[in-house]
Amino acid sequence: MARRRFQTGSIRKRGKRHPIWELQWWADYLATDGKIGRKRESKILGNVADLSLKQAKKLAAEFLLPLNQGKLTPMATITFADFIERYFVPNALPTLKQSTRKRYQTTLNYHLKPAFGQKRLCDISTLDIQSFVLSKFDSGSGWEVCSHLRNLMSKVFACAKKWGHFAGDNPATGIDLPEKVEVREKNALTWEQCQRLLAVPPEPVRTMAQVGIHTGLRVGEILGLRWQDVDFLKGTIRIQQAAYRGSIGSPKTKGSKRTLPLPPPLAAALRRHYDASPQWDGLVFPTRTGMPFSDCTLLSRFIKPAGKQIGTPWLSWHTLRRTHATLLSHVGASPKEAQAQLGHAHMSTTMDIYTQPIPSHQRAAVERLSQLVTNGDGLAATQTEPPLGSMCIQ
Repeated sequence: MARRRFQTGSIRKRGKRHPIWELQWWADYLATDGKIGRKRESKILGNVADLSLKQAKKLAAEFLLPLNQGKLTPMATITFADFIERYFVPNALPTLKQSTRKRYQTTLNYHLKPAFGQKRLCDISTLDIQSFVLSKFDSGSGWEVCSHLRNLMSKVFACAKKWGHFAGDNPATGIDLPEKVEVREKNALTWEQCQRLLAVPPEPVRTMAQVGIHTGLRVGEILGLRWQDVDFLKGTIRIQQAAYRGSIGSPKTKGSKRTLPLPPPLAAALRRHYDASPQWDGLVFPTRTGMPFSDCTLLSRFIKPAGKQIGTPWLSWHTLRRTHATLLSHVGASPKEAQAQLGHAHMSTTMDIYTQPIPSHQRAAVERLSQLVTNGDGLAATQTEPPLGSMCIQ
């Protein structure tokens, strides 16, 4: 490519009936292979009847000033769809976990490529993405879906810039989302509901549910649990892997690899399960072929029916994890201890999303506070230590 130099441009007169001044100059661009090329560009400065040649040259100098100062960056000519298929899918998706990879591929195929596929990367603006996200929100998509669309667009442009296919600022960083409104209530089981639940499903689902309540493991971590990670002597469970759609992989985050205490009631349940099951050297909860169970199948065939039977139709695998966090908070565990137990990267996730107030305990706390305000001597009589969670749900 020729060396960049100061450009004054070429001004010519076009047309006969209504002649105009046209400016031509050389502009850099990013080719589909990531290399910088140069092409001829043009711009109409105005009508000859309104501008003299001297005035047209002045407008041309003002227009070319950012280019001559090096403030303009080469624009990519590759389309969004071509970049996704040729570069993003083969180079970015393999670095992600299987669940994330599958979700990204679905989002790209059904949402982003139909909306932006034929546009060049350089032509997609912040306003284009903002309008797209708001249209999805207006059509009924939830806040989390819109946030995912914005984040994936940001990742696409970040990769394009890192790999030399886009030279501008990331247009997805300035996207604003509507106010987040909770569409579903976040529920957690009470101690009594936990006891009733554990009497409903057959084995091994009953023991799986007990593991979820006692430890707060994700369903993938429960299904990927191995006997070699259960230490009955030390009373610990190590989380080293997780199952997703029948395949084994690493846990969700780096902090998800952790060692958790094994409470005695759960240890007894796992010992009974071990004695009653074939002596597998691998998974704690294998299918007949030794493979992990499908969490969706277990949810629809056992967990949901059990929830309806005990009066909690909203019961899910995630409810067990939220129940563990809520009971931990009630028995006095610190936020840092709860974060380590659940394997969260941020404490705010543990406290804001997983830990739910228990109405009866909340009322009791308010009543104790009222007694303190009105009569401090009556407070001591109302203070009682809550039982340990492991004792309440065994």
